[in-house]
Amino acid sequence: MLNELGAAFGVTPVRASLTVGATAFAVALAAPFVGLAADRRGRKGFIVASLFVLIIPTLLAGTADSLAALTAWRFAQGLAIPGVIAVMMAYLGEEFGLGNLGAVMSANVTGNVVGGFSGRFIGGWMSDNFGWKWAFAVLGGLTFIGALLVWKWLPPSRHARPIERSASLGAFFSVLRRHLANRSLLAVFAVAFNVLFCLTGAFTYVIIHLGAPPFSLSAGALGSIFVVYLAGAVTTPIFGQYLDRMGYRLALALSASAVVAGLGLTLVPSLVAIGLGLGIISSATFVSQSAATSALNRTVTHQRSAAAGLYLFFYYGGGGAGALLPGLAWQAGGWSACVGLLVLVQIVTVTVALVTWPRGRAGGKVAAASEVLP
Repeated sequence: MLNELGAAFGVTPVRASLTVGATAFAVALAAPFVGLAADRRGRKGFIVASLFVLIIPTLLAGTADSLAALTAWRFAQGLAIPGVIAVMMAYLGEEFGLGNLGAVMSANVTGNVVGGFSGRFIGGWMSDNFGWKWAFAVLGGLTFIGALLVWKWLPPSRHARPIERSASLGAFFSVLRRHLANRSLLAVFAVAFNVLFCLTGAFTYVIIHLGAPPFSLSAGALGSIFVVYLAGAVTTPIFGQYLDRMGYRLALALSASAVVAGLGLTLVPSLVAIGLGLGIISSATFVSQSAATSALNRTVTHQRSAAAGLYLFFYYGGGGAGALLPGLAWQAGGWSACVGLLVLVQIVTVTVALVTWPRGRAGGKVAAASEVLP
């Protein structure tokens, strides 16, 4: 909806992308602290409560009468989101164990893929036909239905080991310091930053690219572009079956190479080529995310929610940066310059994984959370 929001508020689509970055940065800021609260209070209850809280700013975003107000409500949405995704990552790691971790995390990513497509497609279609404010109203209603389903169907946690409720804030920061001093975790966090940086940057600015001449697509048509997300919904669980056997290091290198190839295709002045390139980018990125979250859960041995919160701090920090920094490349050289920047970030991502992630299969030894830098 960036082009329509820009027109509604009299700003450029690049400036309207603040509404994307605000949510991502809010998730990044809140995620570590949500991890602490979830470790204290329990998984399912926190997930359900966060979903119900998320409904409020989603509906209120549709009442915004300025870009600043909309950005504020989008920021508020971001504060509620970690209570779902960060805690769910910890929940899955605890409830399903390490035996099929790659497949389980891939299934979780697949759910995120379908949700990402649905939100963008429905939002674009509603915006095109009824206005962007109605888009937020419908998305708020769908969030309410989802909250009810999670409350009804998600099994309670059985294997969580919450920290003592009397633990001080100082103890919490001590946990964060131990996680941040873990070589393996730092590498995972760096990869997480780059993964969402590239996905957000690619899909934010290709939308601006396709909304301008010679393509000049409408909001509804631009929303339909996200149907390529469904390719990830198909390929991610299939690839997840082999993730643990292949090894997260090799999986990340292959998926990053595929992202670079997909970015190259988007430079071809053809909607078919661009759509194919975006499909490759989304599918490969979701495999990268599955590899990174699997590596996270295999590496962490205690306070999983806190570690997941830190992961999301870097992951969504990358998303916020990906919504804003490629704008500088866009102003310098349009979509081609954006592609150049994103390719550079992919090269850095692969280098970090190849140099720092453990060699061999995923079942091999990885650093425990207590192995810290001197």
